[in-house]
Amino acid sequence: MKIFYKKKQVKLNLILGIMWFAVGLIGVFTNEEPKWTDYFYIFISFLYFALYFYHKKGYYLTLGNGLIQLNRPFGKKIKLSDVKTIKHFAGEYNLKTDKKKLTINIDLIDEDSLLKLKNELKKLSAEWI
Repeated sequence: MKIFYKKKQVKLNLILGIMWFAVGLIGVFTNEEPKWTDYFYIFISFLYFALYFYHKKGYYLTLGNGLIQLNRPFGKKIKLSDVKTIKHFAGEYNLKTDKKKLTINIDLIDEDSLLKLKNELKKLSAEWI
């Protein structure tokens, strides 16, 4: 099962990318001698565009084959059967095993996907705190 990013978060990355690109272009074309910061703004905009496309095509979390995994570079994964406690606090789910802890940021998850995630977590034999 794939848990997707919130559409609002994805659009925010696009808007920020457009904004930084516009600021960079204005600086490059209005100054006789553009500063290094003008080019830096354009570079930042490309990072936001890359983040936008990554979030648009990708997903935040994967549930399957008895594992839960964060889909990001060096993302953590844990076995669902090893989860001992689940804590819901401050917009996060903290899943703890004997050796690992996985933090899931609820604010980044799409509403439909969040319902699916809650249902899957309720099926676990973990203690809710």
